[in-house]
Amino acid sequence: MNLSDTKMYTNIPRNRSILELSCDEAREFLLKQESYCRLDLPPYFQFRSLLDGIVEVLDDKRLSDFRSGKPWEFDDVNHLILSNKDGRYAWRPLQLIHPALYVSLLNRITETDYWTQILKKFEEFGNNDKIKCLSLPVESLTDEKDVGERITHWWQAVEQASIELALDYEFVFHTDITDCYGAVYTHSIAWALHTKAVAKGNPRDFGLIGNIIDSHIQDMSQGQTNGIPQGSVLMDFIAEMVLGYADTELTKGIANQEIKDYRILRYRDDYRIFVNSSQDGEKILKCLTEVMNELGLKLNPAKTGSSNQVIKASVKIDKLAWMNGKQGNKNIQKHLLIIHGHSVKYPNAGSLAIALGNFQKRLFRLTEYDKSLPLISITVDIAYHNPRTYPICAAILSKLLSFLGSRQEKRDVIEKIQRRFSRIPNTGHMEIWLQRIALPFYPSIEFNEPLCRLVSGKDCSIWNCKWISSGDLKNVIDAKRIVNKKQLKELDTVVPTEEVELFISRDYQ
Repeated sequence: MNLSDTKMYTNIPRNRSILELSCDEAREFLLKQESYCRLDLPPYFQFRSLLDGIVEVLDDKRLSDFRSGKPWEFDDVNHLILSNKDGRYAWRPLQLIHPALYVSLLNRITETDYWTQILKKFEEFGNNDKIKCLSLPVESLTDEKDVGERITHWWQAVEQASIELALDYEFVFHTDITDCYGAVYTHSIAWALHTKAVAKGNPRDFGLIGNIIDSHIQDMSQGQTNGIPQGSVLMDFIAEMVLGYADTELTKGIANQEIKDYRILRYRDDYRIFVNSSQDGEKILKCLTEVMNELGLKLNPAKTGSSNQVIKASVKIDKLAWMNGKQGNKNIQKHLLIIHGHSVKYPNAGSLAIALGNFQKRLFRLTEYDKSLPLISITVDIAYHNPRTYPICAAILSKLLSFLGSRQEKRDVIEKIQRRFSRIPNTGHMEIWLQRIALPFYPSIEFNEPLCRLVSGKDCSIWNCKWISSGDLKNVIDAKRIVNKKQLKELDTVVPTEEVELFISRDYQ
């Protein structure tokens, strides 16, 4: 039976956790394109050959053998893309980790003895079956990509499990951690893997894998001990080490309160606490607050609350609103305006991406349309205020632009869109997608984002390599290698659905 046939059989596993992988399998998993970079990028950005080149040069040697200095002494070791979060002044720092540091770190983590230690520690983190971590990285066992399988896993493990727990519990409490990745204290990684006492007593012992991880992250961050880079599965896994340790500390706190009737579902830094007594829920939140304080983390008061409507609270409010509201109209512009109205009420919501995905399918069935400029304006406004929709909005814009008459008219519209986005800071991610839709008819348009300049054939630095002494290693870290020129030449004028469909937060998110 082909792997693609597994979708027909629910009793056949669709994925496996990273904890089920051998050290060699884990290394291969973390070297995947989609593991290295979780940022939504057009498909001509490809990192695997570059990573494989570094693996070959290092050849089981330590990265220290190739260094002339300390990476943390240099700026811009990682490539930072500040992704705007709200169309205004909030943003999320996403990073393409320096590939040499990335390969070095995953090589150390997946050494046989260290990998065995890490797996054993995660067994301890999961000892309390009343606290379920549902966010460990998973590898797809079907023809679905890993990212698609993660989305499916979220729906089954979090939303559906939450609804089922309404049979057993009267209350659900929600909370999450404020700026979790940005606030993680890197020394706490060693606390998690070796106990706080051992880690504090041996801060320079680089036989401890926790200290090795800590040192690598500091090398990526100018020596800072607060924050881990966002944007890769490897860092998601490292975050789970700290959060798993927090689960064990929370278990102790709950036991001290003598609370026995509860269930907790955790997806990364998002907690759902199910209880039959609101007092127990408040006590557990207090315990969680104390655990986080010890780790230098804080719960987000704006996202902390409770409900005695467990099923209703288990489904995101924007999703319920979209399900219960009018979702379309025979008139295509009115259809898009309905989506725009939903975006105003529920900015950056997962249901918004679903709505746009369905609109895209309708739009793509059209072969001509003579009033595309108003639709372009509405789509741009949605993207402007809802950054998570950049890829799907880019696909919609590419189709609308195809309805315009002349090449010059298309160029004029692209320039207007570019000017609109220049009014807000940190729109490098949108520039990448604007360039994608402009390339077939306006390849000379210029953007500030370095990845865009790279696509345009310009020399630009993505990662600072001044700390590397090896000419062979420097040569292999050639940023131009991440742009697939063959794919650039074969780009469709209209962004095809398959190019962005995995970036749409599906119906179950």
